[in-house]
Amino acid sequence: MLYPLARSLMFRFDPETSHDLALRSMNLATELGVHKLLGAAQLSAPVEVMGLNFPNPVGLAAGLDKMGIAVDGLAAMGFGFIEVGTVTPRAQPGNPKPRIFRLQDHTAIINRMGFNNDGVDQLLKNLDRSCYDGILGINIGKNKDTPNEKANDDYLYCMRKVYERASYITVNVSSPNTPGLRTLQYGESLNSLLDALKTEQIRQAKLHDRYVPVAVKIAPDMDEEELKLVAASLKAYEMDGVIATNTTLSRDGVEDSPLAAEAGGLSGAPVRNKSTRAIRILANELDGALPIIGVGGITEGFDAAEKIEAGASLVQIYSGFIYHGPQLVADSVRAIQALKR
Repeated sequence: MLYPLARSLMFRFDPETSHDLALRSMNLATELGVHKLLGAAQLSAPVEVMGLNFPNPVGLAAGLDKMGIAVDGLAAMGFGFIEVGTVTPRAQPGNPKPRIFRLQDHTAIINRMGFNNDGVDQLLKNLDRSCYDGILGINIGKNKDTPNEKANDDYLYCMRKVYERASYITVNVSSPNTPGLRTLQYGESLNSLLDALKTEQIRQAKLHDRYVPVAVKIAPDMDEEELKLVAASLKAYEMDGVIATNTTLSRDGVEDSPLAAEAGGLSGAPVRNKSTRAIRILANELDGALPIIGVGGITEGFDAAEKIEAGASLVQIYSGFIYHGPQLVADSVRAIQALKR
């Protein structure tokens, strides 16, 4: 396989440059058949979750392709579903550069991107150029300059915009890189948002004669009691899924890295246990009321199967894909299949 060589070449560039180069070349590379040389395989392991039929349970997490410019190429890497975004109502530049850091010795990444994107209308234009007809999640957020007391307006605006195009919609209230965003995960702020989302979802379902599931993405840094309260709210407002988890503010496991002091969310191998712990607690509290999509620290097939065993119905990968390429997708599908035998 050529992926280790491709990775070594890409890692010669700074992380954001290599990310942009890889993303912008992915569709062409797929057309030329390069994805097969990189270890991509289209494996069938069908599963029904949130009323949707997934060809396999391993998806791409939001963040890698925020603006949906490489959906066709990414789909050829063997993913059972693709999630794009996070997208906001209006375009915004995100945080100052540099804002992505590789912790190679720890198979980890720190990012403080800050929802950099070209806005929801441009995302939809990009998706219109895609040929992908598989399951597409669209991850929505609020603009940085929108105060939290008006956050519901941003989420509802994005929901209305993407509803017709999305297979499911993810509500991101857990990025650590937009000031104050994570407070929307708690108490009355969360209940107000979920109530507004459910009301709008019902309205959109009638308008389009099509029900689009809504999932909420949460942080890994909650304690057990906080996770229980979130689970109760998700059930009360009849959300369709929960994605556990986003990046962590913790630096456990990377304290010896010279980059550990960089601000931002930590992803990759060090977040694996925190994410799996959150999944176990949620699975116990939700008791099947809604499915869990497990994400965080999947760097080998065993990690994906572990999240399924903990209570997830689907998994997503991102940082592990950067380090290990499409072979990780295939390994994860096979490990989950083995677990279910």
